[in-house]
Amino acid sequence: MITKRIIPCLDVKEGRVVKGVQFVELRDAGDPVELAKFYDEEGADELVFLDISASHEGRKTMIEVVEQTAAELAIPFTVGGGINSLEDMKAILRAGADKVSVNTAALLNPHLISEGALYFGSQCIVTAIDAKYDEALGSYRVYTHGGRKPTEWKAVDWAKEAVKRGTGEILLTSMDQDGAKNGFELELTRQISEAVSVPVIASGGAGNADHFYDAFTEGKADAALAASIFHYKETSVKEVKDRLKGRGVNIR
Repeated sequence: MITKRIIPCLDVKEGRVVKGVQFVELRDAGDPVELAKFYDEEGADELVFLDISASHEGRKTMIEVVEQTAAELAIPFTVGGGINSLEDMKAILRAGADKVSVNTAALLNPHLISEGALYFGSQCIVTAIDAKYDEALGSYRVYTHGGRKPTEWKAVDWAKEAVKRGTGEILLTSMDQDGAKNGFELELTRQISEAVSVPVIASGGAGNADHFYDAFTEGKADAALAASIFHYKETSVKEVKDRLKGRGVNIR
């Protein structure tokens, strides 16, 4: 039986970790290298770094942060934000990341997924999907540019397309639930988990340990990601894991 993973997420802006609600109102949450080390020691299964200031300057800062973090970490970590080409992927993986996450760039150029998967192997490529329920579409719509621009894609269709092109994992964020702390978007998570053959990481909405349980059981996710509840010590990776173990979930 495959073990479920608990993944803290670090949104990095200009070399600092920040956190907001529904992608806005960002506040400082600390030093990325120190936080990464702390989560590693606490028993996190993996880490995700998202560079949310991915201009040229942001990218340079991020490579330094990735190198410093790789030197401290024993667990795998994924880096995303502003990765637009095979060269960008190479730079991030060379700096010590285990996987790269693509989002907007992959929607603008789906060939980027195939290119990365062919060069590095599917296990290195994560496709991040930001989705929001859309009445007109009667389904979940995919957004780009940090949740600012709607696309024509339904989340399920884009997830299937990404897998067809070679992605090894889906990082699925519910924009409706992001930072709200009242639970993951279970319907969206289940739809995607049932539609694809690769692991799905649920993201957006974690408020307590029981929300992780729901993501794994009702949402059928393979991993669940959270940020603010860990950064601001509202709960810990250890507490979440203890609670899940107590409820019979197979975790590391």
